Amino acid sequence: MIESTDELRIEQGDGWNLHLTLTRPKRGNALSNTLVETLLAALECAGEEKVRLVSFAAEGPNFCSGFDLSGLADQRDADLVYKLLRIELLLQRVAYAPFLTLALAKGRVVGAGADLFCACSERIAAPGTTFRMPGWRFGIALGTRRLAARIGPDAARRILSESRHFDADEALAMGFATAVMEEADWPPTIKHLGLRAQALDWESHKHLLHLTVSDTRSEDMAALVESSTRPGLRERIIEYRSRETSR
Repeated sequence: MIESTDELRIEQGDGWNLHLTLTRPKRGNALSNTLVETLLAALECAGEEKVRLVSFAAEGPNFCSGFDLSGLADQRDADLVYKLLRIELLLQRVAYAPFLTLALAKGRVVGAGADLFCACSERIAAPGTTFRMPGWRFGIALGTRRLAARIGPDAARRILSESRHFDADEALAMGFATAVMEEADWPPTIKHLGLRAQALDWESHKHLLHLTVSDTRSEDMAALVESSTRPGLRERIIEYRSRETSR
């Protein structure tokens, strides 16, 4: 297993469980290029070592504020497209993982952070958690099919077109979250899920997951490429951020 970094704490738990904790609280645990690559490497190692459960959590008050937009003024469209493609690859690795995946969210969960939550097979939110998926405000098709598969196409269109906040209770009601519980109750739940993940042998569990998840990876990546390579991506993001700060 790879070692922890300044941005990601990697801990091996009991019963072949792997715990990944985002450690960029001052940046809202935004997904930097290096953090994305470390997460990808950790997931690859988890598959090679036949881990049964991978959980995602975060230090500080917020789970994840999306992909890191620091230095936006100095980036080209091509830089941003590459970053988005790597994030989509990460989300696909989570959504089609041959092991159980668990997101433990709190505070603000925005953009690619909400997509990471959505990609996991088990999705727990603390009371008071809020979600928002604003990518379509600057024309990015990231995670759209995965969201529609979770909550239905009509609800997904409303969430994405309105770019509105929704809380943990609404997330649970629509199927975006699988449970709402206090952080104090997370450790026993992780232990329970870890035991549940071991009910089947590795190959059976992998086959079951494969048969119960529709594989739209190629279509999802193509949709992201089409939307993100439309000229003016950086300007659209800058305009979106300007509108947000003036609200």
